[in-house]
Amino acid sequence: MNKQGLEMIDITGIDHSVLDRPEILLMLFYPREDYGEPVVLENIFDLLIPVEEGVELGARFFIAGSDAPNILFFHGNGEIVSDYNDMGALYNEFNINFFPVDYRGYGRSNGSPTITSLIRDSHPIFKFVHTWLRENGHTGPLIVMGRSLGSAPALELIPHYQDHIDGLIVESGFAGLNGLYANFGLEATEDQLNNLSNVLKIATFDKPSLIIHGENDTIVAFENGKSLFEASIARGKRLLRVPGAGHNDLLAVALVPYMEAVTELVDQAMMQQ
Repeated sequence: MNKQGLEMIDITGIDHSVLDRPEILLMLFYPREDYGEPVVLENIFDLLIPVEEGVELGARFFIAGSDAPNILFFHGNGEIVSDYNDMGALYNEFNINFFPVDYRGYGRSNGSPTITSLIRDSHPIFKFVHTWLRENGHTGPLIVMGRSLGSAPALELIPHYQDHIDGLIVESGFAGLNGLYANFGLEATEDQLNNLSNVLKIATFDKPSLIIHGENDTIVAFENGKSLFEASIARGKRLLRVPGAGHNDLLAVALVPYMEAVTELVDQAMMQQ
């Protein structure tokens, strides 16, 4: 994390407001609040990340050390950062800093989730985390990870901040959300479609990349993970195909190979930093 500060792109051009209608948002987002007290410990603490005036998103930082690699994590739908307390502790045992973040309306965040905000907010989140790491003396590589719905904001960052991202992990991710326009009979510009295509975004990244997907996933079919893997141009890319696993039981079915694959990618990022 000795890289210079980054300049955020102009996110006002990211506009999917035609999709941000109640019947679509109710189908796509399942927010829930976190009623627990904020955590303030020596190595685990909560922060609020400002993404626009009056809107802050909750994040929980699990710190293993100042020279440890860092994973910025965008979670799945219906999840909140406190669901990852056990995973945060596990990542710390492997000497990895872990930073799960919430979306609008999730956890301790305010606001309401939309498709536009899901994509836009990834930019101020990334800048906040990148700046926080640099200002607090963290020197390890920065890896972006997205699970399920979180694959959209994670992959949104890839084409824009490649000089500041050292690795990529996608768990149970979509090939893209651009199909929503056709599914609802809505017209879209080429830019709008491209902005929701995870396949196009991953095809711009040549650094260590890991795709994890369950063979029996009935929510995001395995073919999505396969498409992302095939589109990736990363020389050290890997597809962890998990037999017998669905969408939400990857860790229960294959915790050991899961963590082996993650630590392998982290080691690659450390060597290439």
